[in-house]
Amino acid sequence: MRRKTGAGPAAARAPTPAARRSQPGFEALDDRKQVNVMRVVSEAMGIANPFFRSHDGPASVETRIDGRAAVNFATYDYLGLGQDARVRKAAHDAIDRFGVSAGASRLVAGERPVHGALEAALARHYGTEDAIVFVSGHATNVSTLGTLLTAKDLVLTDSLIHNSILVGAQLSGASRRSFAHNDLDALERLLVENARRYRNILVAVEGLYSMDGDLPDLPRLLELRARFGFWLLVDEAHALGTVGPTGGGLAEQFGADATEVDIWMGTLSKTLGATGGYVAGSAALIDVLKASAPGFVFSVGLPPVLAATALSALEIMEAEPERCQRLQANGARFLERARAAGLDTGESIGGAVVPVLIGDSIKAAKLSERLLARGYNVLPILFPAVPMNAARLRFFITSEHNAAQIDGAVAATRDEIDQLDRDGFGMKLTPEMMALIKDAT
Repeated sequence: MRRKTGAGPAAARAPTPAARRSQPGFEALDDRKQVNVMRVVSEAMGIANPFFRSHDGPASVETRIDGRAAVNFATYDYLGLGQDARVRKAAHDAIDRFGVSAGASRLVAGERPVHGALEAALARHYGTEDAIVFVSGHATNVSTLGTLLTAKDLVLTDSLIHNSILVGAQLSGASRRSFAHNDLDALERLLVENARRYRNILVAVEGLYSMDGDLPDLPRLLELRARFGFWLLVDEAHALGTVGPTGGGLAEQFGADATEVDIWMGTLSKTLGATGGYVAGSAALIDVLKASAPGFVFSVGLPPVLAATALSALEIMEAEPERCQRLQANGARFLERARAAGLDTGESIGGAVVPVLIGDSIKAAKLSERLLARGYNVLPILFPAVPMNAARLRFFITSEHNAAQIDGAVAATRDEIDQLDRDGFGMKLTPEMMALIKDAT
């Protein structure tokens, strides 16, 4: 028998158009309004969008944008391994053997031998019992914190910690506190105040801070860990391959026992030239994550081609420490030249990340545009990614940059800042601009 159109309980419950609740569109969201404000101000001041620049070629130190050559200071390929012929061959071989995708969650049907090989290599690198790789670096932190923590726990984070840690902590339901950047006295006070109030406490820092290019005091953190018994997470997204005499990371830098850190986290997308994230730690930790972390259990496995890429890059990184040494020499050169030119580089150690602090977000965006016109691609970091008065250009330094590129970038930056200052360029909200902003929101 054919069912009559509109018959049945579902049809009876369906609201009529007049009964539906009126709901604003996405343009009413605060994030959309913020985008509109930045767009209006940029257009009014004649600034091109500095983001989503399309590169015609690999993520190397030399690139092409809109058909023009530029020296690239916006690539994470710190040791040049993303372009290494051996790494590219490993990727091609993996595609030939395994195809492009894992095809499923690793629990179901996505497991390939190269996944275990990469995890074993990462565990050996850190001297830990085991490791796990995720398909996304951001999701690695979100899933790890979301799995390990509950509302009974507390997360203490450096004020400059990466967004992925903040999101993971928020979604976990744990209580959250932050301490001023690298202020371990403030961390100690928080530990004294909260040591007996929570089931577990997790402290999160970065091995190399991605916005400021400086390091945490690992020996002091380990001393606090021994006294207060918290879990210590070190995010080495930017530290692997760049920090320490051979690129071993924060533990190598300080000569510390890596097994005293509970959770080593990092990404495959920077020094290792692939995409994804990892956690290295105890066998118990990895067992928990492999069984329960949503970003692992309910996600497709890391594509075998990316696992093979990262594994090959890790092996070369460990076999060729001179790559890290070249990077560190280049970072030191950039820092020395920048400071000699009167540029504000904050607390950067002169490694893979060197910021040039500008202050004004609009001025930083205009500076990025002018440097691109002179053949240097460097991106601005603007509010709200950093505080309102802390906008900067962020230079990523690699082992593949040469002295002329570094010296030229520093000189051009100094020249263009001076020209912007002579022009009086900056954030000046005229009545006309305020009216445009009001219309945009």
